[in-house]
Amino acid sequence: AGAAGAFLGLGEHSSRAPSVRSLAESGHHLAEPRAMEMYNGHGALLGHHAGGFDDIDLPSAVKYLIASDPNLQVLGAAYLQHKCYSDSGAKKQARSLQAMPKLVKLFNSPNQEVQRHATGAMRNLIYDNAENKLALVEENGIYELMRTLREPDDELRKNVTGILWNLSSSDNLKDRLARDTLEQLTDLVLVPLSGLGGSGVIQQNPSEAEIFYNSTGFLRNLSSASQQTRQKMRECHGLVDSMIHYVNSSLEVGKSEDKSVENAVCVLRNLSYRLYDEMPPSSLQRLEGHRRNAGGTVTGELVGCFSPQSKKAREHYLNADIVTFTEVSKDPKGMEWLWNPQIVGIYNRLLQRCELNKHTTEAASGALQNITAGDRRWAGVLSRLALEQERILNPVLDRVRTADHHQLRSLTGLIRNLSRHARNKDEMSTKVVSHLIEKLPGSAGDKAPPADVVVNIIAVLNNLVVESPMAARDIVYFDGLRKLFFIKKRRDSSDNEKSSRAAASLLGNMWQYAKLHRDFKMKGYRKEDFLSL
Repeated sequence: AGAAGAFLGLGEHSSRAPSVRSLAESGHHLAEPRAMEMYNGHGALLGHHAGGFDDIDLPSAVKYLIASDPNLQVLGAAYLQHKCYSDSGAKKQARSLQAMPKLVKLFNSPNQEVQRHATGAMRNLIYDNAENKLALVEENGIYELMRTLREPDDELRKNVTGILWNLSSSDNLKDRLARDTLEQLTDLVLVPLSGLGGSGVIQQNPSEAEIFYNSTGFLRNLSSASQQTRQKMRECHGLVDSMIHYVNSSLEVGKSEDKSVENAVCVLRNLSYRLYDEMPPSSLQRLEGHRRNAGGTVTGELVGCFSPQSKKAREHYLNADIVTFTEVSKDPKGMEWLWNPQIVGIYNRLLQRCELNKHTTEAASGALQNITAGDRRWAGVLSRLALEQERILNPVLDRVRTADHHQLRSLTGLIRNLSRHARNKDEMSTKVVSHLIEKLPGSAGDKAPPADVVVNIIAVLNNLVVESPMAARDIVYFDGLRKLFFIKKRRDSSDNEKSSRAAASLLGNMWQYAKLHRDFKMKGYRKEDFLSL
C-alpha cells in the first residue's frame, strides 16, 4: 500500500471514462425517414381522374379534404402528398391554408383509402419541417395517430410509425411524444413484432419489418432526450424486454446486421446512460450490497491488511460478487435487463458477430462503457464478468484495430473502465499495451485520433502501470516512450493540453520503476524528462 501511494494518480475525473449517451451526441442522430412518393395504388386512382393532377392546385386540394365525397378527399390528400414530396414552399403554403387540422380529422375516417392518403400526405408535410411538426402536435395529432395505429392495416401503420419517427427528430417534442405514445406503441407494435408476445419467434412480413424499423427509429431518437424521458422508457412495461428479445432472437438466426437491431442496441445504449445515478434506489442498494465504506470506495476496506492484488483480496471480491449475483434476478424483467449480467453476453456476441454495421458495434461498446463506468460496486462486478467470463478483451481489441474515430471513443472508453476494475493488471497489460500504443501519434505527421481517444488510451496505460511493472516494461518495449514524450511536449491547443498533462502523469508514474531506469537511459531519457511537467 505504501509503494502504491508514490504513484501520481491521473486525478479522479480523468481516471475513468464518463458514461456516454447516444449516437446523437457524436453526430449520429438518426435522420428522419425519407418522405414517401406516391405508393402503389395511387396510380390507378389518378388514372380515373381525367387529367391526373393537371387541373388541381393547392387551395382546391385543401378544399377537397372537407368534401363529403371520400373520392374527393382521397384526391385532395393524394395531391398534397405528391406536391409536398420535396417542395418546402408547398409545405408552408399547405399549412397557411389550414391543411394540417383537416388532414388530422381524416386520420380516422371510416374510409380506409382516405386514412391511407391523409397519413401519407401528413408524412410528407412534416418531413424536415419543424413548423408543420408542431402544427400537427397542436392539432391533437398524436392522439389521433395512436387511434389510427390500432387499425389492422399495414399500409396505414407504416405511415403512422413513419410520422412518429419524423416527429421524434425535433428535440422540443420528444418529452411530449414519450408521454403520449410509449405505452400504446409498445403494446401495439413492439411486443407483438419483436416476437416477445406469443410464439417467441420474430415473424414479420416486409410491411411489418418496416413498421418495426420505424418504431425503433422513433425510440432511438426519444432515448437521446432528457432524463425524464429515459426514465419513462425504462419504466414502460414491455419496452426494454422487446428490445432485448429482438436483439437476442436476431443473433440466434444470424441477423446481427439488421437495421432494427442497430436501432434497438442504440436504444439500450442510451437507456444505460447514467444508469446507476438514475435507477430506483432500492435496485441500487441491492447491487451495492454491504461493502461500501464512508468514502464510497470498495478497495478502501482492504488496504492496510493486504494489497488489492493479493490472493486474499481477490477471494474477498469474488465471494462478495457471487453473493450479489445470486441476489440479482435470474429472470430479469423490464429495466432490470439493463444491468443484468446476461446483457454483457449479448453485447459481446454483437461485437463478435456484427461485421458490417459499425453503428451497432459502436452502440454495443458504448452500452458496455455505460454499465462499467464509475465507482459503483456493480460497475466493477460487470467489468470483471466481461473480462473473466465473457473474455471480452479479444473481440474489443479486434474492433480497435479497424475502428474509425467514433468507434474508438466508445471502445477506448470501455477499455479504460475495464482497466480500472480488472483484478489481474499484469494479464491485461500483456493483451492491450501494444494495441493501444499503436494508436498514439509519435510525430507531427502522424494521423492522430481525437484528443479524447488519446486521453482514454493514456488513462488505460496509467491504470495498468500503477499496479503492473509489466505494463511499464511493455510501454518501453513497444516504443511507447517516444510517443508519450511527443504527446507531453505538444501543447498547442486546449485538447492537446489535456493529453499532454495525462502523458506527464503517466511518465511520472513510470519513473517509479527503478529497474527500468537503465532502459530509459539507453533510449536517451533522463530523470528530469520523466518528472518535469
